[in-house]
Amino acid sequence: MRKTLRALLASALVCTAAIASAADHSKHLAPGFAKLPQAAKLVLMPVDVELFSMSAGGVNEPKADWTANAQKHMKAELVQRTKTLGLTTQVMDDQAADEFAEPMALHAAVARSIALHHATGGAWALPTKAGRLDWSFDDALRDLKAKSGADYGLFIWVRDSYASAERKLAMVGLALLGVGITGGAQVGYASLVDLNSGQVLWFNQLARATGDLREPKEAAESIDVLLNGFPKPTP
Repeated sequence: MRKTLRALLASALVCTAAIASAADHSKHLAPGFAKLPQAAKLVLMPVDVELFSMSAGGVNEPKADWTANAQKHMKAELVQRTKTLGLTTQVMDDQAADEFAEPMALHAAVARSIALHHATGGAWALPTKAGRLDWSFDDALRDLKAKSGADYGLFIWVRDSYASAERKLAMVGLALLGVGITGGAQVGYASLVDLNSGQVLWFNQLARATGDLREPKEAAESIDVLLNGFPKPTP
C-alpha cells in the first residue's frame, strides 16, 4: 500500500513539474506557435547593444570602445549559433541596417513593454492580453521583409553597465555605514518576429547584475542565456 502511495505521489510530482515547465515554456511563445518551419528564412538584425561605466554617483556614462567590442563578440557568437539552427539565415550588415533604424528602435520599445506587462506581469499585467504573448509590429516591418526576403527576424537588444573604481569605493564605504547601493546591471531582450504579420512569436529576456560583454567568452554566455528556449525547427 505504501509503495503504491509513493508511486502515485511520485507520478503526481512529475506531472506537476511537467505542467509547470510547459506553462513556463508557453509564456515565451505566441498563441498557436511552437517552432519555426524547417524551410524558414531568418534575417539576423544587428545587435542593438550599448555599454556604460557607472560613476560614483550612479550616472551611466557611455563607453564607445566597450560597445564596439561587445557588438563584435555578440555578432560573432550569433552568427555561429544561427548556423546550427538549420535555417536559411541572412546577417544584415550595419550599413543596410541604417535603413531600419526606426524599426529597431520600435523593437526596443515593444520589448520593454513585453518585459514589463508580460514577463514581469503581476500588477503590471494587461487584462486584455490574458497572460498571452500577444504583441505585434503590424506592418512596420514590411520594408524589412521586402529588403531581406526573409520570413522571420531575430532582434537582440542589450544594455550593460559596470561599476567604475570610484563606484566600487562608494559601495564599500556606504556598506560600512549600513547603506547598500548597486553596481552595474545587464538587461537584454531577444525577439523572434514574423515579418509577414508583424507578430512577436517568441520572446526572452535577461536581467542580472553579472556578465561581461567586453570579453568573447562572457559575451557568448550572455547570448546563450538570451537564446535559451529559441524555437528552432526539428528535423
